[in-house]
Amino acid sequence: MSSAEVNSSMDIRSYREDVIFFFSRLGAVIVLMWLLLGVVFGITPMKNEDMEPQIHAGDLLIYYRLEQDFRVQDVIVFEKDGIQYTGRIVAREGDSVEITDHAELSVNGSVVQENNIYFTTPRYDDQIVYPEELGDDQFFVLCDYREGARDSRYFGAVDKDEIRGKVITAIRRSNL
Repeated sequence: MSSAEVNSSMDIRSYREDVIFFFSRLGAVIVLMWLLLGVVFGITPMKNEDMEPQIHAGDLLIYYRLEQDFRVQDVIVFEKDGIQYTGRIVAREGDSVEITDHAELSVNGSVVQENNIYFTTPRYDDQIVYPEELGDDQFFVLCDYREGARDSRYFGAVDKDEIRGKVITAIRRSNL
């Protein structure tokens, strides 16, 4: 065997090893991305203006799927009747929630002062009976744009198992 044939054989073997190494790393990256984006984190666009002015239509929301301790003021992604929504938790299990005749949010008999909400909170057409008592693992969720958004005033309390995750950041569409 000549030295040219030996070098050619080594080049093919080296090339084959490089290809195998590349595809094994690519497979590992794909599995890692699936774990991160399919199990740990979720990504969804904000489809409407229900969370204006903090979150705008078209913003990309990144949410943490493994969160189990939800608190008042957390922004969450949840699903009702097969439709995905985004909203802010305003009351949690054990709380009594009422939307007053003056379009104000009342939790446990006290009117809630929301400095970052710029809209009134009107009742919807008596679809929910107030005061609503929240049971175990239930949350009352309102959108920031209170006039016309679909939230707990429309479909009632959100159960913990309907929550897909807690929003951890929003990527503004203008920065893409």
